[in-house]
Amino acid sequence: MIQNGSNKYTMPYYDLLGGDEDNYDGKTDITATEATGSALSGVVFGRAHAFKVKSFINDFNSGAKPLQYAAAKVGDWYNHKRQKRMLGILGGVAQVTDFKSHVIDTGAAIDAGTLGDAAVDALGDNAEALTLAFMHSKVANALAKKELLEFAKYTDENGIERQIRNLAYINGMTIVVDDSAPMTPAVTSGTAKPATYTTYLLGSGFIRYAQANVERPSEYDRDPKTNGGEDYIYTRIRETIHPYGFSFKEPSGMGESPTDAQLFAKANWELKYDPKVVPFAAVTTQV
Repeated sequence: MIQNGSNKYTMPYYDLLGGDEDNYDGKTDITATEATGSALSGVVFGRAHAFKVKSFINDFNSGAKPLQYAAAKVGDWYNHKRQKRMLGILGGVAQVTDFKSHVIDTGAAIDAGTLGDAAVDALGDNAEALTLAFMHSKVANALAKKELLEFAKYTDENGIERQIRNLAYINGMTIVVDDSAPMTPAVTSGTAKPATYTTYLLGSGFIRYAQANVERPSEYDRDPKTNGGEDYIYTRIRETIHPYGFSFKEPSGMGESPTDAQLFAKANWELKYDPKVVPFAAVTTQV
């Protein structure tokens, strides 16, 4: 939808079929219920950045290849920004008023049943749709100390079974640890309050992602004068990150690419689907 250069797109959707059955007895008329639907709106954002290195580094430190290093790490750099942007969008849609049934503040420390209970509270009999948990390292550490995490395992070349410390599961959900997950620091003066942490529970397909066309995603340039000579790599991306079931409402004054602040603002998102079919929940706990 976005390969032709537009910064906006629409996706049609259909409501669940409704109506009651008719008695098929040879004399009762068959009634009809209309199939209804509407459309979701999404937006493409563009980002760009350049990295530079001094030519002198290559000459002074034999074997140094800083420009090659920068070029090799650009993808990782954008992935880190992309993940933070995704978490910011999740924070925005979690504040939409019509979605409050999926936002749960336990007021207590996380324990064995917290995330499973939250999944059921949000989605009921569809709770198994939530398969991924984004959490702060403090939350993951608290669960690990309570021996509530099930770590993935592998067998090494000597036939010894070992744990993979950065890949774990709880309540059937894979855990991703990221300190960009929301946290509120403790209050120690006046009325003391403990720190709180928000864990996002997501289901497969909740985050829709696509790249848009960029004629020159990267290019090199050189300034032979400044600091004895500098080399540059310029990078550009255009893409969309869209939460399933929500529609983006273009704010007044938005340019051809929304800022992160506009993408993260709850006022710019509208829930279109029944919350029970949206595989996303936000769970705030202490540790």
